[in-house]
Amino acid sequence: MTQREVDSDRFVVAVRVKPGASRPRVGGSHGSALVVAVTARAVEGRATRAVLEAVAEAFGVRPSSATLLAGRTSRDKLIALSPAPADAASRLAVLRGE
Repeated sequence: MTQREVDSDRFVVAVRVKPGASRPRVGGSHGSALVVAVTARAVEGRATRAVLEAVAEAFGVRPSSATLLAGRTSRDKLIALSPAPADAASRLAVLRGE
């Protein structure tokens, strides 16, 4: 999975989830994916909800702007941010440590 701009209204980012972490963190890379560590366990969608909130916060958008596109039961997920932040690509580069 790779991150890509889909259109001018939506930015899609690939993430690699680390559920059950000791502290939440958004940053680093796993292949082409952004690493998102959350304290929530991967039970009943809790980790996925925490990831959506963490990614929205990291990109400076409302939590309702983050939508899961793929990877409901996987550690590898695709998340859409809509509307896309104007600086989404540069924020992603900073978060990945590029």
